[in-house]
Order: sequence, then C-alpha cells, then structure tokens
Amino acid sequence: MSVSSSQAASSSPLPENHVQLAPGVVAKLRNPILVVVFTIITLGIYQVFWWYYANREMADYGRARGTDELGDNPTKSTLALFPGALIVVPAIWTTVTTFQRIQAAQRLNGKSPINGWLGLVIFLVISPVLVGYMQSGLNSAWSAATSPVEPTA
Repeated sequence: MSVSSSQAASSSPLPENHVQLAPGVVAKLRNPILVVVFTIITLGIYQVFWWYYANREMADYGRARGTDELGDNPTKSTLALFPGALIVVPAIWTTVTTFQRIQAAQRLNGKSPINGWLGLVIFLVISPVLVGYMQSGLNSAWSAATSPVEPTA
C-alpha cells in the first residue's frame, strides 16, 4: 500500500502531455508530426478540431494573463476555417490571425516567435504541414509558460 500512496503523491493529476498554464487553464502538448499526419489521414477533419482547441487554449491563457492579444472566441475562429473555407477569405483571415496569436503567446513567454514568412511559404507549398509548424510554436510557448522563471537583476 505504501508504494501506491507514494506513487499517488508523486504523480500529477494531469496527463503527461498536458500542462497547467494558470489556475484553471490547461493546454495539451501535441506532437507536431502527428498533427500533420492526422490532418492528412482525416482529409482535414482533424484540423478543424485542432483549430478549435488551439484557439481555446490561447484564449483561456490570454484571459488568465489579462490580455486579449491571444483571442477571445475560438468558435468564431473555427467557423471561419470551416465552413468559411467555402468563401476562402475567412479561412485565410483566421489562418493569419491564429498564426499571430501563436506568435503573441510565444512573445508573452519570452520565446522567439515562429517565422511568419516561413509560415507563408509552408502554406503556399504544403499547407497541411502549416498546422504542425503552428503546433510546434504552441508547444514552445506552453513549455516556456510552465518552466520556472529565473529572477532578473
């Protein structure tokens, strides 16, 4: 019994790939390659779900940090992606703004943001890979948000 109680004391209530960003704000660290693979295998359906959850995590974190720079309505962003892609312009707009939110999340946590020009090239050449690139940016932001901050002089 003592083994299970010591394991319970050392284990985190969150799954291994989840991080606590602030009280009540949890984000998931996803494998960027698997995000791309699932997007391709499901013919883009996974991307719609990923888009909602990524934008929701950023909006929740933004509220916890007291900024609206990370968005406020993940549902609207997701609807702009699909069915907004049928009109084209909303999908492009939400791609740009979500990319900017990821860059803002990285800046808020002291990380250098993912490259917007590289993101544009990826979008134009092999667009399914863009979500993987964006997820790698989110992973770096969330990892930085949970790492201990070193005091500055």
